Amino acid sequence: MKNLSRSSKIPLYHQLYEIILDQIKDGVWQSEEMLPTEIELVNRYQLSRATVRQAFDVLVNEGWIYRRQGQGTFVSKPVFEQNLNRIVSFWDDMHQRGLKPGTEVLSSEIILATEDVVENLEIEKDQELASLVRLRLADDDPLSVEHSLLVHKYCIGILDQDYANRSLRKMLADEFNLHITNAKQKVRAVPATKYLAELLKIDEAAPLLHIDRISYTEDGIPIEYLRINLRGDRYTFHSLLRD
Repeated sequence: MKNLSRSSKIPLYHQLYEIILDQIKDGVWQSEEMLPTEIELVNRYQLSRATVRQAFDVLVNEGWIYRRQGQGTFVSKPVFEQNLNRIVSFWDDMHQRGLKPGTEVLSSEIILATEDVVENLEIEKDQELASLVRLRLADDDPLSVEHSLLVHKYCIGILDQDYANRSLRKMLADEFNLHITNAKQKVRAVPATKYLAELLKIDEAAPLLHIDRISYTEDGIPIEYLRINLRGDRYTFHSLLRD
């Protein structure tokens, strides 16, 4: 490890933060590995415990590490950056990251459209929708819960497939000639309900990123209303802004 500089204008807590962060990025400490204790770092760098705790607090707030009550401080699992300007399937996204995608189908049924869906999909009330709820995993680690509502008249029989092993978007394109080319979406932060917390293996009320997305075919037909709940500790969004 590099040493702290007490003559530097950079606060000591921030120097320690940078040292720990560099070690995490360089792979010295792996995901889920326990970091040295506060006391160990106090003795190693001759710092106050408050200074060490301040460095840890910044790393926790940024999602690099987390505290486990009564056990210690551990390196967090990697956070996925996702581009808000691009549509990519979960399967393709995970493969590109070198991870094994997984899907658990939680429910699959035909339902009738309710008022909150009618306006978004530009359909009549009580029209048939194909409802598909899936738990998404990467290397067996739960990342999100997705609820797809598809206008059934455009894809009769869409639910007669094994979506634990097939991409819904690819199925729409290959079997029904429905190519999703654009979408509009809203993103907001919500607390995890008990149900979602159990599925995603997080604490109840932990932060989630909730997405409401309307997907359109190349002909401009709204085909899917998608509700996604992503683990807030595993995802961050980015986009390119121009003046």
